[in-house]
Amino acid sequence: MRIIIAPAKKMVTDTDNFPIDGLPVFLERTERLRAVLRGMPPEALQALWKCSDAIARQNVERLEGMDLRRCRTPALLAYEGIQYRYMAPGVMESGPLDYLRERLRILSGFYGLLRPFDGVTPYRLEMQSKLPVDGCRDLYGFWGNRLARRLSGETDFVLNLASREYSRAVEPHLPSSVRFVTCTFGQWKDGRVVEKGTMCKMARGQMARWLAENNVTRRADIRAFDQLGYRFRPELSAEEHDVFLREG
Repeated sequence: MRIIIAPAKKMVTDTDNFPIDGLPVFLERTERLRAVLRGMPPEALQALWKCSDAIARQNVERLEGMDLRRCRTPALLAYEGIQYRYMAPGVMESGPLDYLRERLRILSGFYGLLRPFDGVTPYRLEMQSKLPVDGCRDLYGFWGNRLARRLSGETDFVLNLASREYSRAVEPHLPSSVRFVTCTFGQWKDGRVVEKGTMCKMARGQMARWLAENNVTRRADIRAFDQLGYRFRPELSAEEHDVFLREG
């Protein structure tokens, strides 16, 4: 089993708490993206990033001094979004961390596919960014089927805890031999399941932590997740789609 999750926009540098295991597997392609971004004027970068002046200045400076092979933070600690705060890898014991090391994969517009302890540096580049590169009109084209091929070489079962923006970089390219199961976290409102962004991120991070702490490896056991008030709803689910609803 491999678990895929999205990255977070906010990133930090932390080279003290955990050592890295190695470099990202698609680093050469990341270097190509860095070269393209460095060739863009600041105003074009800000338009691409869709961010404030202050965030644009910060990331232009990061880009100018970016060394992809030094000053690296383990990917799992580099992202600071809600999902990662609920996963809380910084306070995990060795057993759950080893589980994540083996099974968790982080999708990234800049790095492609990351293992938890791959060394990364702060960047800003979302998967849905309209960045033409080497004849491809966007990052989905740039990464193509590479991420799916890598995953299918590791497992025949992918558990999707990523947002649609990121999962669509993988799902269409997986061979039929790989089972792809998506988890939805929502509430019942006006006769339908409604997903709320913040709660979804909390639930995805909490599920990743719960899976690691309980060493879940079987498809059937995933449906026992019951954190943050969520419960599996079989009547709303399907073979490749697990729906969890939150009460209240």
